[in-house]
Amino acid sequence: MHARAAILAALLLAAPLLGDPAARAEPAVKAAVFPVELLDPGVVGGRKARPEEQRRLAMVTEELRKALQAGAGLEPVDTAPQAAEVAKQGPLYKCDCAPAIARTLGADLAVNGYVEKGSNQIFNLFVTVSDAATGKPVRAGQVVIRADTDDTWAHAMRWVVKNRLLAEPLPKRS
Repeated sequence: MHARAAILAALLLAAPLLGDPAARAEPAVKAAVFPVELLDPGVVGGRKARPEEQRRLAMVTEELRKALQAGAGLEPVDTAPQAAEVAKQGPLYKCDCAPAIARTLGADLAVNGYVEKGSNQIFNLFVTVSDAATGKPVRAGQVVIRADTDDTWAHAMRWVVKNRLLAEPLPKRS
């Protein structure tokens, strides 16, 4: 009798894996997380980010990618194959072209952001998540960074992801 109960219990535990479509895991939602850009409104015509700013922008881009993957289970899509198109169309915060570029990469969502320099110690961080198929924004958030350090930039990105982008589940996620 105990062997029969053990087999029944094993079958019940395995049933979701064998064929119950409702119990299968959702397919991963793919997200093209584009590099975070710099906006310096104090410079007419803009400027390229300085080496220290480039390093911080890369750092917060990686922070964004990791936080979305860990917090929402998004599967990051490599955006490098479209780097030339991003450079041609960009900056992404001005062109509304991130969803179309993300779609060419096979992504479901486009994620782009920028840091707006207000002064040497005050920055605004903006992040937008858009549906790649429709181009419509599905989530956005912003936060003020009040010191120019690695820690404050990273903390700001983690905060905006947790409290703005993932405060509610993203589309196609429970």
